[in-house]
Amino acid sequence: MDANTTYIQGALFTTCDLDDPHFGIKTGHMKVVNKKLAVSGPAHLEFEGVPIPVYLPFGFYPLNKGQHSGLLPPQFANNEQYGLGLEGLGYYKVLSPYWDVKVYGNIYSYGGWSLNLNPTYRRRYHYSGAFNVSLQTTSLNFKGDPDYLKNKSFFVTWNHSVDSKARPGTTFSANVNAGSTKYNQLIPNNTRANFNNQLGSSIAYSKSWAGKPYNLTLAANHNQNNSTRLVNISLPDASFTVNTIYPFEKKQSVGTPKWYEKLGVGYYGNFRNQVSFYDTAVKFKDLIDTLQWGAMHNFPISISLPALFNGALIVAPSVSYSQVWIAQKFHRKWNPTSKKVDTTITKGLFIDQQASFSIAFNTAVYGTKYFKHLGRVIAIRHVMRPTLSMNYRPDLSKQHYYSEQVDTTGYKFRFTEFEGALYSGFGEGRTGGISFQLDNNLEMKWRSKKDTGDQAIKKIKLIDGYGFNTGYNFLRDSLKLDMINFYLRTTLFDKINITGSAILDPYLVNERGQDIDKFAWQSGKFNLGRIRSGSLSISTSFRSKAKDPKKEEEQKKRAEQRLNDPNLIADQNRLMEFMQNNPSDFVDFNIPWQLSFSYSLYFSQRLKADYSGFEKDLSSNLNFNGSFNLTPKWNFSANGYYDFDTKKLQTFTMSINREMHCWQLSINVTPIGLYRFFNFSISPKSAILQDLKINRTRYFTSY
Repeated sequence: MDANTTYIQGALFTTCDLDDPHFGIKTGHMKVVNKKLAVSGPAHLEFEGVPIPVYLPFGFYPLNKGQHSGLLPPQFANNEQYGLGLEGLGYYKVLSPYWDVKVYGNIYSYGGWSLNLNPTYRRRYHYSGAFNVSLQTTSLNFKGDPDYLKNKSFFVTWNHSVDSKARPGTTFSANVNAGSTKYNQLIPNNTRANFNNQLGSSIAYSKSWAGKPYNLTLAANHNQNNSTRLVNISLPDASFTVNTIYPFEKKQSVGTPKWYEKLGVGYYGNFRNQVSFYDTAVKFKDLIDTLQWGAMHNFPISISLPALFNGALIVAPSVSYSQVWIAQKFHRKWNPTSKKVDTTITKGLFIDQQASFSIAFNTAVYGTKYFKHLGRVIAIRHVMRPTLSMNYRPDLSKQHYYSEQVDTTGYKFRFTEFEGALYSGFGEGRTGGISFQLDNNLEMKWRSKKDTGDQAIKKIKLIDGYGFNTGYNFLRDSLKLDMINFYLRTTLFDKINITGSAILDPYLVNERGQDIDKFAWQSGKFNLGRIRSGSLSISTSFRSKAKDPKKEEEQKKRAEQRLNDPNLIADQNRLMEFMQNNPSDFVDFNIPWQLSFSYSLYFSQRLKADYSGFEKDLSSNLNFNGSFNLTPKWNFSANGYYDFDTKKLQTFTMSINREMHCWQLSINVTPIGLYRFFNFSISPKSAILQDLKINRTRYFTSY
């Protein structure tokens, strides 16, 4: 027997650090190889010294730190649509210090199954990433049932990131989320994925040259709508940018620079090739028919002028020229025989262009009101930041617009030849006018009771920002005044965040609901206009002080270390998803209570289908999340979503957690909503014995 090997009689294997452990695995004989493993014969569980009739024929306990290969034990599941099942059964293999792979799957009694291949890789200070390929066969209910469904689907994810220091000037990244449009809808027990209808992917390579003003980006992009089952793929998507350069600037400046030395020129170009298809039936010929390509070029020209009136007024003139290259155009023609609009597609190379000229004036106006007899309030300061822009844009796209009959009444609609193209072209008509924006904020200076001297004077923001913006086009035939946009944002008491916005239409409307060239205040009644839409958002959160501030700081440091650990970067997305789906596993008993609320309201006016007027759409909802300790060892938490339109609680989940030193207990219940479930789990905290647990879950689904 060497010095690293120990034989123990009457051994108790435990992860509890107390002198009298709460639990352990009791065995008659055990062999321990220091920092490697422990092997035992027949063993049984003990809790508080009381034997539990759960026996093991032998025991094998890894003691080495770091990654090591092994089986992934399954969890038992009971789902009324999928049947009884085992979830998470698989194997984890460490291939090298840089590679590991996990293969696992689920199987259900109604015939459904899934298989996942999940390799991850990492190299410190160079790169890290993770793949996941999932195959899923879904079988809902029994064959012959009216709601029986059998579906095969797949899904692929890939995340890759490169350390910025590995190859300065060059970056490569990937964030791929693609697969069958039905895959997310049929994942069992994952509400977040079930309701996620939009998916997107991007693989990008970027190159910048040291000391040079230009950079190149080559990308492949993908997006899909799981509801409509439409998939768009862009390959390649290339961009080339030249940052602003000053061609007339002298290499060695002497004296005051001339105005033309501050003349700057830039360039941005983009080329894109895209195919679109529905994943219900994909054929190569169909892909070729949907193929579109196009390019866009933009040349901004600016000049940096010195500020006027001792820096009070900033003048910024600019010129811009843009072009788009489009591979096809659409022409619509009324067919009197079929009484519908026919569309003809012509392919080729078509060019649309636009030029614009503008000059902007910016300043800031300050006003302060001092108070002598207003308690601790010293002064209130109002800051106004007006911006006035004068712009002109000639009509270079007139030839691409036309009017065509669209119904049997002879009503004509204005179309563009590039509607539905990859690049939609530019707007019709000349623009010559002004745009105006006024941004404001309010601050207050007050005297604190807690401090003395200069430290007693505090500043707080009453309103972070509020104002409006609009424009006026002198060259437009009618409706020269643009919509007026109002906004507000503030934070009250450093706790309550408020944002709001509204769009005001200053014109009257005709019997079809279209704006006419007459202002609302010209109607003979007090009327400033019609609010087309608006939104309001209020959010806040409160939490008590930590019982042990030192413990809280230690937890923050450990969390930062985990986030910066290159070995864990590839797993962070999966970790965040697990935390969101299992909040009870991350309860902080050091915080006695915490609450957060989020309220959103949106309203708009929508034209009725029969053009008889407008109807209001109003939607509002409340999200809430709370947690508090019933006792020092018991915690209750809940979160939910209330829809004021339906006057129903759409989702609600509550959890009860028990802190048991070396064990943890959680009960999670979602009693309402589309996906309802009940879960009971008790397990050791230690990762070594993480699979020594009791986990019971029951799911209920209603459509």
